[in-house]
Amino acid sequence: MSSRISPLDLLNKTTKPYINVCAPMVRYSKLPFRELIMNYKVDLTYTPMILAKEFKNSQVARDFEFTTNKNDTPVIIQFASNDNVELLKALELVVGYVDGVDINCGCPQKWAINEGIGAHLMEEPEIVRDMIRTIKGSGLNIPISIKIRIHNDLKKTHEFVKRAEVAGLDFITVHGRTRRAKSSSPVNVMAIKLCKESINIPLIANGDVFSLKDADKLYEVTKCDGVMSARGLLKNPTLFTGLEYTSWNCIEKFVKLSIAYGTNHFIFHHHLMYMFEEVMSNAERKTFNTLTSIPAIIDHLEENYGLQI
Repeated sequence: MSSRISPLDLLNKTTKPYINVCAPMVRYSKLPFRELIMNYKVDLTYTPMILAKEFKNSQVARDFEFTTNKNDTPVIIQFASNDNVELLKALELVVGYVDGVDINCGCPQKWAINEGIGAHLMEEPEIVRDMIRTIKGSGLNIPISIKIRIHNDLKKTHEFVKRAEVAGLDFITVHGRTRRAKSSSPVNVMAIKLCKESINIPLIANGDVFSLKDADKLYEVTKCDGVMSARGLLKNPTLFTGLEYTSWNCIEKFVKLSIAYGTNHFIFHHHLMYMFEEVMSNAERKTFNTLTSIPAIIDHLEENYGLQI
C-alpha cells in the first residue's frame, strides 16, 4: 500500500521553486481526473467542493462525492461549511483517506453566498477562525488550509490572512479575483504577492494559469510556494509538463481510467470536450457534442482516433 504524502512536506521541503497544484473543481476534480494528472507533474490535488453538512448526514452524498484508492495521495478534501461542529464531524469520516482539509472561502456562486458559505466567509473572519481552531484542537493531526478570494479593499484581505494564520492555519490558497469579478477579468497578481508577504505560512497562488509559462510568471511575481490551475488543467491535463495542448496519450489514459472507476456521461463528455478543444475541427466538435452516451463516445474515439480499450 502506498504511504500517504503530506502537503506540508511538499510545500516546505520541495527541491523546486514551487509545487504544481490542481484546483478543487465542482464535478471535475474526481478520482479518475486526479489520478490522470498525477502522471503529468501535478504534485497535489483537491476533491471538488463538498457540502460538509450533506456529507456528514448522507451515505448517498458520501458515496457520490468522494471515492479514493491507495494511489490517491496527496489529496486534500475541500469542504464548504460555516459550522465548526459539522465540519469536524464530516472530516472525522475521511481521516486516514485524505492528506489535508481545506475550507472553501472563495466560491462566488449566489447560492453559496445565500447559504453563508464560500466567499461569504470572507466577511466572517470569526467563523473561519473558529473552524480552524476546532480542527487544530481536535487531535486529528491533519493539515488545514483555506482557499480565498481577495477583497476590494486589500487591507481587509491582509487582515483576513493574518487572522487565519494566528488561528493555526497551515497554508493558504489565494485566487487573485474578488467574489464579483468575472473569470475574464485580469487576476490581481500584486494582491497575491501582498498576501504572501503578509504571512509566514506557505501560499498557493491561483488564477489564469493556462500554460507552464503562466505558472512560472505567477511564481516570479509572487514568490508563492505553489501554483494552482483549474480551467487550464481541464483543457490540458499535461499543462505542467510544458505541452501546449492535450496529447492523445493523455486522452486515452483518461478514457481508460474513467471506464475503470465508473463515471457518468455528463462529466465524461465535458472532460473530453475540454481536452479536445484545441484538437478537433469545428465540424467534428459539433458532431462530438451531440453524443448522448458513453458507448457512443467510445465508438467515436475508436473510429476517429484508434482508441483501444
